[in-house]
Amino acid sequence: MPYDAIIIGGSYAGLSAAMQLARAGRSVCVVDSHTPRNRFAAASHGFFGQDGAAPRAMIAEARDKLAAYPTVHFVDGSAIHAHAVPDGFAIDLGQGDALTAAKLVLAFGVVDELPDLPGLAGKWGKSVLHCPYCHGHEFRGRRLGVLNVMEKSVHQALMIPDWGPTTFFLHGGAMPDAETQDKLRRRNVAIEPAKVVALEGTETELTGVRLEDGRVVELDAIFTGSRTRMASAIAEQLGCAFDEGMLGPVIRTDAMKMTTVPGVYAAGDIARQMHNATFASADGVMAGTALHQALIFEPLAA
Repeated sequence: MPYDAIIIGGSYAGLSAAMQLARAGRSVCVVDSHTPRNRFAAASHGFFGQDGAAPRAMIAEARDKLAAYPTVHFVDGSAIHAHAVPDGFAIDLGQGDALTAAKLVLAFGVVDELPDLPGLAGKWGKSVLHCPYCHGHEFRGRRLGVLNVMEKSVHQALMIPDWGPTTFFLHGGAMPDAETQDKLRRRNVAIEPAKVVALEGTETELTGVRLEDGRVVELDAIFTGSRTRMASAIAEQLGCAFDEGMLGPVIRTDAMKMTTVPGVYAAGDIARQMHNATFASADGVMAGTALHQALIFEPLAA
């Protein structure tokens, strides 16, 4: 059956969009691969009324509430291809199954391209961190570091001292200019020029950073601004325009979260510069309400 909307991605942004449409009585299909970006973290922080809750538990609760609406349908799996058809769009699930809808919401998220360092992967989301607003408080006053992996790493190094004593690991990169060094000094940030070769500790807990010269700098957590890439090729297949964001490509949208392809909306990390669960949910609300109004007013204007 054709739906009013197909939503690709069942995390904060996608479920928030679906809720708006479900409450308006519109038929919605949520296609979900069950691989949310924050699945590596034990807790989500800073989200209204949910501080400290487990991300998967939050998603499961939201999904259960959404499932109570009779016009909502869930498909577990991945959308591997999408294209325009008369009166809407078709989605290929890769198993001979196809879904059609008048409109689409892209909410499939991004993938973090982590530095290739021994001992890092298992610590991601636990003691190797991206967002201080999400996880900084849990390490407040402890020994912190910032790994230099991109231009914005200096910005991060200047922020982190609000949470604890900070070392900026240049990781073999160039020494910052004199003005930046002065700012780091004023923020009491220590600069370590040597290249990092490994992260020490247990599978999930960081105890130190091993440098190329054999030294180990003791740490409790390290922040890194990893680049991101789209978790799906769907937006590119549809012809959506992209902009280069601070961390990677971002789908271009207007204030109502519609992409450059009419009828296709994008919400969450794929469509904004700053990544945060609250922003993702808010984007989903905007996309869902905008899509609903388009279903009403576009036919009236024809």
